[in-house]
Amino acid sequence: MKIVKKIIFPGIVVYIVWWLAALILHRPILPVPHKVIMEFIMIFPDVLWKHMIVSLYRVTCAMGIALLLGLPIGLFLGRNKEADQYFSPIIYLLYPVPKIALLPVIMLLFGLGDLAKIFTITMIVFFLILITARDAGKNIDRQMYYSLISMGAGEMQMYRHVILPAVMPEIFTIIRLSIGTAIAVLFFTETFATSYGIGYFIIEAWTRIMYDEMFAGIIGLSLIGFVLYAIVDFFEKKVCKWKNI
Repeated sequence: MKIVKKIIFPGIVVYIVWWLAALILHRPILPVPHKVIMEFIMIFPDVLWKHMIVSLYRVTCAMGIALLLGLPIGLFLGRNKEADQYFSPIIYLLYPVPKIALLPVIMLLFGLGDLAKIFTITMIVFFLILITARDAGKNIDRQMYYSLISMGAGEMQMYRHVILPAVMPEIFTIIRLSIGTAIAVLFFTETFATSYGIGYFIIEAWTRIMYDEMFAGIIGLSLIGFVLYAIVDFFEKKVCKWKNI
């Protein structure tokens, strides 16, 4: 029953909407869904899976690095007012800067390989996680701190028993939002200076006017997002068990 709710029913809804849009537009640029699905099945074993694996590797590495850096720094700033007063202006100054515009500079510094793409995605997602973790840490009721301090709890115990449990639901929410941002940036970074990745595959198919292949690539990109969301949901159920009661 859960599979029907999470996969089959949404898939049917998307199929019907897509099919109706293709019939109404009636142009080669939007093929009917069953043709795209057949194309996806045909090219996946030989070509498409390689591009999907490369893209999945890039985006998961970037998300992992951004989380490992952004979460502890954000929690530290949320816990320490003095540090937050010094570093918040720097964050506010750097966050609005469109990081994707720095991609040419990043590529000159890190080359044309995976490192430049991963660094670009990491830089964008890092600030989202950092700011969310900081604000979540600030919103924790101070009475919870005082209760543990009165029982002799140390700093590490404070993080383990109060701060992390309190902020994890918000962290998982921002991770979900960051996945969409990360995949959008991934697509952009893969449209040039590479020969692998879903972004490259989609643009290359578009230039050859192979719209069935192009939409097969788009399906592959959406499947990457689906897998990442499923992983986040799995870990949220394990970490935030109280939400499932």
